[in-house]
Amino acid sequence: MKHTRKNIFYHELIGLYVRILEHTDPSLVSVSGIVVDETLKTFVIETRDGHRKRVLKENGVYQFRLPSGEKVIIRGSQILGRPEDRLKNIVK
Repeated sequence: MKHTRKNIFYHELIGLYVRILEHTDPSLVSVSGIVVDETLKTFVIETRDGHRKRVLKENGVYQFRLPSGEKVIIRGSQILGRPEDRLKNIVK
């Protein structure tokens, strides 16, 4: 399934470019990079300089760049859960 604005909630986020637009931790605002890991409540962003930042999903607003180049803004509360569990919700 191709990543689109409508189905981004059901996809793996690993491999997508992300930029943090808002977060309860002000030091994370404007952090950007590639999502390299994702868990139930967090994801790990590898920045350009090779550092990895673990970020709580629920506490922020993120801009993801889809493979097509389209940019999508998502609230962290919309992507809570393990990727495999989000996929199961498609069937329900």
